[in-house]
Amino acid sequence: MKKTLLAFALATGFTTPALAADAFKFDASHTYIGFAIDHLGFAKTLGEFLRFDGTLKLDREDLSRSSIEVSIDTASIDTDQPDFDEHLRSADFFNVAQHPAMTFRSTRVEDLGEGRLKVTGDLSLLGTTRPVVLDTRLNRVATHPFRPNIEVAGFSATTTIDRTAFGMGKYAPAVGTEVEIRIEAEFNRELAAR
Repeated sequence: MKKTLLAFALATGFTTPALAADAFKFDASHTYIGFAIDHLGFAKTLGEFLRFDGTLKLDREDLSRSSIEVSIDTASIDTDQPDFDEHLRSADFFNVAQHPAMTFRSTRVEDLGEGRLKVTGDLSLLGTTRPVVLDTRLNRVATHPFRPNIEVAGFSATTTIDRTAFGMGKYAPAVGTEVEIRIEAEFNRELAAR
C-alpha cells in the first residue's frame, strides 16, 4: 500500500514542496567591506565602505540555490584620511555625483564543501558591469546567543578586481590597478516567537 501511495504521489507531482530560501539582511554593525591597493610601490592603502544594504537568500538544503544582492554607497568610502576620501569621491575615482552606488548581484553559487563557496556575480561600478568571483566561506548559521529571536549567518569573502576594467584608470599603473577586497559579513533574520 505504501508503494502504491508513493507511486501515485510521484506520478501526480504531489510531493512535499521544497523549502524556500530564507531571507537575511545585513547586520551593518558586524560587517566590514574593505579594500587594499598598492600606493606607488611603498605600501598598501587600506579603506572601507561604511554604508551598504542588501539581501541574502540562503537555501540551507542546497547552498547552490542561494543568492545575494548588495548595494554600496560609494560616498561612504573611508580611509581615515578625509582629504584623500574627498579625492576618491571625485570624478578621478568613484565619481559619486554621477555614480552614487556600486552593486553586486550573484549569478551563480557553487558549493565546494566544508563551508567553502564560489560566488560568481555581476559587479557594477562607474556604469560598467563585469563578472567577479568571490572566494567565500560560510562560517556559521545559528541562533544569536544573546538574542534568541534572531538567526545569524556569517560569511568571509575575498576577491581581487582590476579597477581599470571599470574605467577607473587615474594614476595607473603607479597607483596599483589590482584592488584586493575583503568582506566579513553577518546577516540577520527574525525568527518566529517561541
